[in-house]
Amino acid sequence: MGARRVAPVLFLAIGVVALLVWWLVYTQRVVTDLRREAARSSQMYARVYQALSQEGDDGTAALLDLSRYIRQAGVPIIVTNDKGAPTAVANLPFESGVAIEDPRIREYVRVLDRANVPISQPGVGNVHYGDTPLVEGLRVVPIITVVTLGLFLLAGTYAIVTRGRAERERVFAGMAREAAHQLGTPLTALAGWVELLAERDADTTAQTAVGHMRGDLDRLERVAHRFERIGRPAQRDSVDVREIVFRVAAYFRARVPTMSHQVRITDTLPDDPLSVEGDAVLLEWALESLVRNAIDALAGRGGTVELTVEPLPEGGARVVVADDGPGVPRELRNEIFKAGFTTKPRGWGIGLALTRRIVMDNHGGRITLLQTDRGAAFEIMLER
Repeated sequence: MGARRVAPVLFLAIGVVALLVWWLVYTQRVVTDLRREAARSSQMYARVYQALSQEGDDGTAALLDLSRYIRQAGVPIIVTNDKGAPTAVANLPFESGVAIEDPRIREYVRVLDRANVPISQPGVGNVHYGDTPLVEGLRVVPIITVVTLGLFLLAGTYAIVTRGRAERERVFAGMAREAAHQLGTPLTALAGWVELLAERDADTTAQTAVGHMRGDLDRLERVAHRFERIGRPAQRDSVDVREIVFRVAAYFRARVPTMSHQVRITDTLPDDPLSVEGDAVLLEWALESLVRNAIDALAGRGGTVELTVEPLPEGGARVVVADDGPGVPRELRNEIFKAGFTTKPRGWGIGLALTRRIVMDNHGGRITLLQTDRGAAFEIMLER
């Protein structure tokens, strides 16, 4: 299992362990606080009972102890009279010694009332109170737990999906390499037959056909090499973009319709070589996918496919493959690069997704569907 597939699973395991440890520590703290509260309540009950059972004791000391207990419990309290003016406060989140007339106290009354309904005490007024720090913590804990478990669930789902996708890609890569291996034998035999025809037949037409057959054989060999590269890191060589575009344009120019519904393929290339760092086999594959899509868009109507190459001021190359066909509907512009998406009855939805992967993932470039008045134009930006 590769490092990329191990990382999500390891993250999930560490997260679950961390959550369990945190939950254990927090629950133990809550138990400790509850025991402390129980001890305080028991002591306060005993103190009040003692004051009530002693003759001549007006209970003042017990009341003071009760007030001290409330402060230790941390319950925020504001007592107001019938007019709503504060008369007594305890445990407010302000600095000590705040004046009872401070307007912040009136504002805090509304905060306490949102937490709990105030209690009306005859002869005293209204008692506005909040929650202890323990209750506040217990209120937040379920939210934190649910959010954390949700994140772990998403991480687990991502790990499973990623692992399944990686397994499928590995199987696909193995099948592609096996296909390339199987193509090697018939390609070698075909090359031998083409050489035999070239030596025995001097007819001009036959020689022209032999020339095209050699071109097709060369292309088949390059296609076989492409399949061998699937699943392996892209090479980082100095690649002449001008040469690749010229070769792609020449190949398709000799094979597009030239009678009815004629398709013209033109290229605009710089005078000097234009080199970038990349993989020539993969870049040629990406450009062929774009040109093939453009030719398919012109099927049954004819038109022009134009390939343009120009250098970038900061270094690198800009390649544009444009056609004057029907173009891409606005509502589909965000979908065309997704794997499996196609508008062709027998399409697989792989070409543009593969092109995007080669340009962006393998070469760190950018591919964009440009805004055009007619047809479609794809722009590829490659860094030097």
